Amino acid sequence: MAGTTSETSALTIFDGIDRLIWAIASLFGERAKEVERFIKFALVGAFGAVVDFTTLNVLQSTILPPNGQYESLHVSLATGIAFTLAVINNFVLNRYWTFPDSRSRSISTQLTQFFVISTVGLIFRLVFVRISYDLLGHSGQQLLHTANDTTSINQLGTNIAQAISIGIVLFWNFFANRYWTYNDVD
Repeated sequence: MAGTTSETSALTIFDGIDRLIWAIASLFGERAKEVERFIKFALVGAFGAVVDFTTLNVLQSTILPPNGQYESLHVSLATGIAFTLAVINNFVLNRYWTFPDSRSRSISTQLTQFFVISTVGLIFRLVFVRISYDLLGHSGQQLLHTANDTTSINQLGTNIAQAISIGIVLFWNFFANRYWTYNDVD
Protein backbone atom coordinates (compact mmCIF):
# COMPACT_ATOMS: atom_id res chain seq x y z
CA MET A 1 0.00 0.00 0.00
CA ALA A 2 2.91 2.38 0.71
CA GLY A 3 4.07 2.03 -2.91
CA THR A 4 0.66 3.15 -4.08
CA THR A 5 0.84 6.31 -1.93
CA SER A 6 4.30 7.18 -3.31
CA GLU A 7 3.13 6.59 -6.86
CA THR A 8 0.07 8.76 -6.26
CA SER A 9 2.23 11.56 -4.79
CA ALA A 10 4.61 11.43 -7.77
CA LEU A 11 1.69 11.49 -10.21
CA THR A 12 0.14 14.44 -8.38
CA ILE A 13 3.41 16.39 -8.62
CA PHE A 14 3.78 15.61 -12.34
CA ASP A 15 0.10 16.39 -12.96
CA GLY A 16 0.61 19.76 -11.29
CA ILE A 17 3.69 20.48 -13.39
CA ASP A 18 1.87 19.40 -16.55
CA ARG A 19 -1.11 21.65 -15.72
CA LEU A 20 1.18 24.64 -15.08
CA ILE A 21 3.07 24.04 -18.33
CA TRP A 22 -0.19 23.75 -20.27
CA ALA A 23 -1.54 26.94 -18.67
CA ILE A 24 1.52 28.81 -19.91
CA ALA A 25 1.60 27.11 -23.32
CA SER A 26 -2.12 27.69 -23.96
CA LEU A 27 -1.42 31.43 -24.06
CA PHE A 28 0.24 30.81 -27.45
CA GLY A 29 -2.93 29.72 -29.27
CA GLU A 30 -2.25 27.49 -32.26
CA ARG A 31 1.36 26.98 -31.18
CA ALA A 32 0.44 25.83 -27.67
CA LYS A 33 1.48 22.19 -28.22
CA GLU A 34 4.93 23.19 -29.52
CA VAL A 35 5.40 25.66 -26.67
CA GLU A 36 4.41 22.92 -24.23
CA ARG A 37 7.01 20.61 -25.79
CA PHE A 38 9.68 23.32 -25.67
CA ILE A 39 8.98 24.06 -22.00
CA LYS A 40 9.15 20.35 -21.14
CA PHE A 41 12.30 19.97 -23.25
CA ALA A 42 13.86 22.94 -21.41
CA LEU A 43 12.89 21.50 -18.00
CA VAL A 44 14.37 18.14 -18.96
CA GLY A 45 17.44 20.03 -20.12
CA ALA A 46 17.62 21.88 -16.80
CA PHE A 47 17.55 18.56 -14.95
CA GLY A 48 20.15 17.27 -17.40
CA ALA A 49 22.27 20.33 -16.60
CA VAL A 50 22.13 19.37 -12.92
CA VAL A 51 23.32 15.87 -13.85
CA ASP A 52 25.95 17.45 -16.10
CA PHE A 53 27.31 19.99 -13.59
CA THR A 54 27.23 17.52 -10.71
CA THR A 55 29.16 14.95 -12.70
CA LEU A 56 31.61 17.58 -13.97
CA ASN A 57 32.35 18.90 -10.48
CA VAL A 58 32.64 15.45 -8.89
CA LEU A 59 35.10 14.40 -11.61
CA GLN A 60 37.11 17.64 -11.35
CA SER A 61 37.21 17.38 -7.57
CA THR A 62 38.38 13.77 -7.64
CA ILE A 63 39.95 11.91 -10.56
CA LEU A 64 40.15 14.62 -13.28
CA PRO A 65 41.39 17.84 -11.62
CA PRO A 66 41.77 20.77 -14.04
CA ASN A 67 45.49 21.30 -13.41
CA GLY A 68 48.89 19.77 -13.99
CA GLN A 69 50.42 18.23 -17.07
CA TYR A 70 47.09 16.92 -18.42
CA GLU A 71 44.95 19.95 -17.52
CA SER A 72 43.31 20.39 -20.92
CA LEU A 73 42.72 16.65 -21.33
CA HIS A 74 41.14 16.47 -17.85
CA VAL A 75 38.81 19.37 -18.67
CA SER A 76 37.78 17.73 -21.95
CA LEU A 77 37.28 14.27 -20.40
CA ALA A 78 35.28 15.57 -17.44
CA THR A 79 33.10 17.66 -19.77
CA GLY A 80 32.58 14.74 -22.15
CA ILE A 81 31.66 12.23 -19.44
CA ALA A 82 29.27 14.70 -17.80
CA PHE A 83 27.69 15.36 -21.17
CA THR A 84 27.17 11.66 -21.94
CA LEU A 85 25.37 11.00 -18.65
CA ALA A 86 23.18 14.05 -19.20
CA VAL A 87 22.28 12.95 -22.76
CA ILE A 88 21.15 9.51 -21.59
CA ASN A 89 19.06 11.14 -18.85
CA ASN A 90 17.56 13.66 -21.29
CA PHE A 91 16.75 11.07 -23.95
CA VAL A 92 14.77 8.91 -21.54
CA LEU A 93 12.84 11.85 -20.07
CA ASN A 94 12.13 13.42 -23.48
CA ARG A 95 10.99 10.14 -25.01
CA TYR A 96 8.54 9.40 -22.22
CA TRP A 97 7.46 12.88 -21.07
CA THR A 98 8.10 15.56 -23.70
CA PHE A 99 7.30 13.45 -26.79
CA PRO A 100 5.27 10.48 -25.48
CA ASP A 101 3.36 10.32 -28.77
CA SER A 102 6.58 9.78 -30.74
CA ARG A 103 6.96 6.04 -30.72
CA SER A 104 6.62 5.06 -34.37
CA ARG A 105 10.38 4.47 -34.48
CA SER A 106 12.26 2.03 -32.33
CA ILE A 107 13.96 3.28 -29.19
CA SER A 108 17.36 2.42 -30.68
CA THR A 109 16.69 4.53 -33.79
CA GLN A 110 15.55 7.49 -31.73
CA LEU A 111 18.43 7.13 -29.28
CA THR A 112 20.88 7.10 -32.19
CA GLN A 113 19.29 10.21 -33.70
CA PHE A 114 19.20 11.94 -30.31
CA PHE A 115 22.85 11.08 -29.73
CA VAL A 116 23.92 12.35 -33.17
CA ILE A 117 22.23 15.69 -32.54
CA SER A 118 23.63 15.84 -29.03
CA THR A 119 27.11 15.01 -30.33
CA VAL A 120 26.99 18.03 -32.64
CA GLY A 121 26.10 20.05 -29.54
CA LEU A 122 28.95 18.37 -27.64
CA ILE A 123 31.46 19.28 -30.33
CA PHE A 124 30.39 22.90 -30.06
CA ARG A 125 30.54 22.67 -26.26
CA LEU A 126 33.98 21.06 -26.13
CA VAL A 127 35.45 23.63 -28.49
CA PHE A 128 33.77 26.53 -26.68
CA VAL A 129 34.76 25.30 -23.20
CA ARG A 130 38.33 24.49 -24.24
CA ILE A 131 38.81 27.91 -25.86
CA SER A 132 37.16 29.98 -23.14
CA TYR A 133 37.56 28.28 -19.74
CA ASP A 134 40.84 30.02 -18.87
CA LEU A 135 39.66 33.51 -19.86
CA LEU A 136 36.25 33.04 -18.21
CA GLY A 137 37.89 31.61 -15.09
CA HIS A 138 40.12 34.64 -14.67
CA SER A 139 37.19 36.99 -15.37
CA GLY A 140 34.99 35.12 -12.89
CA GLN A 141 37.77 35.07 -10.29
CA GLN A 142 38.17 38.85 -10.54
CA LEU A 143 34.42 39.42 -10.40
CA LEU A 144 33.81 37.05 -7.48
CA HIS A 145 37.11 37.65 -5.68
CA THR A 146 37.63 33.91 -5.31
CA ALA A 147 40.83 31.99 -4.67
CA ASN A 148 43.70 32.81 -6.97
CA ASP A 149 45.00 29.26 -7.52
CA THR A 150 45.02 27.73 -11.00
CA THR A 151 42.74 24.81 -10.12
CA SER A 152 40.00 27.05 -8.69
CA ILE A 153 40.21 29.54 -11.56
CA ASN A 154 40.08 26.79 -14.19
CA GLN A 155 37.20 24.98 -12.47
CA LEU A 156 35.23 28.24 -12.23
CA GLY A 157 36.01 28.96 -15.89
CA THR A 158 34.92 25.49 -16.94
CA ASN A 159 31.60 25.97 -15.16
CA ILE A 160 30.98 29.43 -16.66
CA ALA A 161 31.87 28.24 -20.17
CA GLN A 162 29.73 25.16 -19.76
CA ALA A 163 26.72 27.20 -18.58
CA ILE A 164 26.95 29.51 -21.60
CA SER A 165 27.33 26.62 -24.03
CA ILE A 166 24.40 24.71 -22.50
CA GLY A 167 22.14 27.71 -23.12
CA ILE A 168 23.19 27.92 -26.77
CA VAL A 169 22.97 24.18 -27.37
CA LEU A 170 19.43 24.01 -25.85
CA PHE A 171 17.96 25.68 -28.94
CA TRP A 172 19.97 23.56 -31.37
CA ASN A 173 18.97 20.36 -29.57
CA PHE A 174 15.27 21.20 -29.39
CA PHE A 175 14.79 22.19 -33.01
CA ALA A 176 17.04 19.48 -34.46
CA ASN A 177 15.39 16.76 -32.35
CA ARG A 178 11.90 18.10 -33.00
CA TYR A 179 12.36 17.96 -36.76
CA TRP A 180 14.43 14.76 -37.00
CA THR A 181 14.21 12.51 -33.94
CA TYR A 182 10.60 13.34 -33.05
CA ASN A 183 9.22 14.38 -36.44
CA ASP A 184 6.52 11.71 -36.25
CA VAL A 185 4.31 13.80 -33.96
CA ASP A 186 1.82 16.41 -35.11
